[in-house]
Amino acid sequence: MAVAAPMTKPLPTHPLPKKPLPAGWPRERYESHNRRLKAMRLAIALLDTGTYRPEQATNPTIRTTAQSIGVRHPSDTTCRLVRALLYDNC
Repeated sequence: MAVAAPMTKPLPTHPLPKKPLPAGWPRERYESHNRRLKAMRLAIALLDTGTYRPEQATNPTIRTTAQSIGVRHPSDTTCRLVRALLYDNC
């Protein structure tokens, strides 16, 4: 009996267009949303460089990675969120 391969969508070859966030949210929600996006970008960049464990992702390592990919200097809170994302992938 043959096993069917799962159907997956191919990734787009170009970035998807950005849509503005809806108006009327409290400021904290916008900040949280943007912080999570930044942490996700940093976590992906760290995984690409071979940093797979939260213990390896120190604040200086995360900040150096941010500088190398052109992201603004992350705060301590963003660094903690990056480590939490790496921990979830273990």
